[in-house]
Amino acid sequence: MGEIMLITLFRTLILYILIIFTMRVLGKRQIGELQPAELVITILLSEIIVIPMQDTEIPLVNTLIPVFVLSGFEMLVSFIGMKSIKFRSVMQGNPVIVIRDGKLNAKKLKELRFTTDDLAEALRKKDIFDISEVQYAIVETDGTLSVLLKKENQPATKSELKINTSKSSLPCIVISDGRIIKTDFAECNTDSDKIKAILKDKHLNEEDVMLMTLDKDGNINILKKDKEK
Repeated sequence: MGEIMLITLFRTLILYILIIFTMRVLGKRQIGELQPAELVITILLSEIIVIPMQDTEIPLVNTLIPVFVLSGFEMLVSFIGMKSIKFRSVMQGNPVIVIRDGKLNAKKLKELRFTTDDLAEALRKKDIFDISEVQYAIVETDGTLSVLLKKENQPATKSELKINTSKSSLPCIVISDGRIIKTDFAECNTDSDKIKAILKDKHLNEEDVMLMTLDKDGNINILKKDKEK
């Protein structure tokens, strides 16, 4: 009994590492952003992985081979899609305009099997309650809705209001959970010595900081750890 449990644990760990590696190789899309082919691959992989976890009599290689085959096939499909617009169109479909100049295209909605309730819900999630305010609404290939409001319904920008603004800098995480993170040092033009100098000036140690961000303009934001009572 104990041996079977150890085998199951060992196989589960191997399969877990394998599926994490596979998903990293395939890309970083959210589940809701998957294309149809990617969703099919994801479902197939999950089904293939579950079976050998439950049945230890199935050789592990019987799982590894289909996982590698499916992953390789998906990478091949993605590569061909990058090179061929027609192939990409067949595999992923094309964006469809369902609202144009405030008018609903019922024919396109029917083709997409998209109900008016689905459309109204998607618009409400974007804080749009009046279809007449919409210049274009497009159903993307992943099923999400992109909306362009009519000019008169768009929020005023700072340039339109003639408000002078400076160029924004990207805040970089330089300390996370008490540890210096060097990944974005080049982006925010800093290094470990500068970070330590800032902390010293504020009478802090790395271990005292939960989160610290810094940008090229020198703007600093420090979130201290809560002291244990």
